[in-house]
Amino acid sequence: MKKEKISNNVIRRLPRYLRKLDELIDAGVNRISSTELGEQLGFTPSQIRQDFNCFGEFGQQGYGYNVPLLREQIAGILGMDRGYKAVLIGVGHIGRALIDNFCFREWGINLIHAFDVDPDLIGKEFSGVPVSSVDEIQAFLKKNKVDIVVLAVPRDAALPTANMLIDNGVQAIWNFTNVELVGPDSPVIVENVHFSDSLLALSYFVSDGYDSKKLKK
Repeated sequence: MKKEKISNNVIRRLPRYLRKLDELIDAGVNRISSTELGEQLGFTPSQIRQDFNCFGEFGQQGYGYNVPLLREQIAGILGMDRGYKAVLIGVGHIGRALIDNFCFREWGINLIHAFDVDPDLIGKEFSGVPVSSVDEIQAFLKKNKVDIVVLAVPRDAALPTANMLIDNGVQAIWNFTNVELVGPDSPVIVENVHFSDSLLALSYFVSDGYDSKKLKK
């Protein structure tokens, strides 16, 4: 399977393909063309074929794509079949919401443990995830293979915690702290989640829509 020099834009589109394929499977659709898939996603057929060709030949000319098979192939590309293990640091509002409401297993990630500084949380278990003291993180990382750390600590704790994780060999961080953790040359993979970015982008489009209506009057 080809995977060299895949652009970030292609990678960002893969989860959208996956969600759409899940919808199609739930609707009983077994086959779809690039034209039909493009119409449902707002992509051109050429864009879809180019995206998939980055990883190999998935469809058949004159047939299109086998929906369940394509879903399986994209899930494999995204690593959903590798049983990655994750831990959460910070069981505050965001961390607790992730534990209780975000189905990590559905996306191929096993959330195996959580850590916090609050003595009222330490020793408890939420949705099957035990909570330990942050003082135990380094020992835990030495004893357990952890692929991803979900970081939901307060801003002032973000950089010290990230540096500690990097010093202990962590290579991937899902960052909810609103703090930029590493430089562009860092070997650590950081996926930043900024809720404000999404909201402000939406605000821009709303403003743009209002401004366009005013100009037409």
